[in-house]
Amino acid sequence: MNILLSIAFVGAWSSGFIGAKLGSGSAPTVTLLMWRFLPLALVLGVVALTATRASWRGLTPRDLVRQAAVGALSQSGYLLTVYYAIELGVSSGTTALIDGTQPLVAGALAGPLLGLPVSRRQWLGLGLGVTGVAVVTVADAGGGTGVAWWAYLVPFLGMLSLVAATFLDRRSRTDVRPMVSMTVHAVTSAVVFTGLAAATGTVAPPASGSFWTAVVWLVVLSTFGGYGLYWLILRRSGVTKVNTLMFLMAPVTAVWGALMFGEPFGTQTVVGLALGLLAVAVVHRGDRHNRPDQHDHHNGHDRDRDRHRHRHRHRDDHNSQQSAEPGPFTPRR
Repeated sequence: MNILLSIAFVGAWSSGFIGAKLGSGSAPTVTLLMWRFLPLALVLGVVALTATRASWRGLTPRDLVRQAAVGALSQSGYLLTVYYAIELGVSSGTTALIDGTQPLVAGALAGPLLGLPVSRRQWLGLGLGVTGVAVVTVADAGGGTGVAWWAYLVPFLGMLSLVAATFLDRRSRTDVRPMVSMTVHAVTSAVVFTGLAAATGTVAPPASGSFWTAVVWLVVLSTFGGYGLYWLILRRSGVTKVNTLMFLMAPVTAVWGALMFGEPFGTQTVVGLALGLLAVAVVHRGDRHNRPDQHDHHNGHDRDRDRHRHRHRHRDDHNSQQSAEPGPFTPRR
């Protein structure tokens, strides 16, 4: 099941870069994102008031505010920068590979912010991933596309936004259901992008079929598939697993973009993507060496969920959860 979830997550998350490319030529970024999230927020809002009402019980206003902040970072901030970079001409594969540097930043911040050790093997793997990013970015920038150099910095801002969202979510002591978090995130993003579209006079959607195809693509594949699986795997396996899977987005997206849009896919691109895949292997191997028996790992999580039901044991829950989910790049709640 974990393998199937990982494959589905990589494909669904990669589809977001392709969907952004589909819609980039038909409307401004904020227009596309506004019409992606408005119907999504409406549908999820109706579901929240009917089928999933029980999932909202026990949540405090503070929990909802935290989830709104997570949504503003993980969807609004992240997607705005990714879509804008693609609109500026950065290829979908390069954007995905830059996004894949998230583990390096998460690992660097895990030390000073959470006091966690970082192994040499994991730094080696993450360093290989960053080298791969540099190789692909140089190849893309030197391809005569006319893209401004600063456009390649835009996806890094989105990656930082997603890292911040991950840390913020994992530091929460409340177990929020994926459907609840997705609803709050979608409503938050709908408000943010509607406000931006209204402020820039780009609310009206174009009548082109490609625009609405991109909207449906992004809602079904990228949001329900990509973000739903992101938070599900995050809670089941931790940040380390999600971060290493992020490195797989780039080769999938690069091949997909080359086949669908004729984006460049030369020798340098292959070399850079190969370094990214090698980074995945190195990090996963280090993760297996440092991880305790999987049975104990799941038992630790089961015990943590039970402790969440008792308010007077919140501090014990926080400490036990830290020991139940090891890994140098894994922020703890």
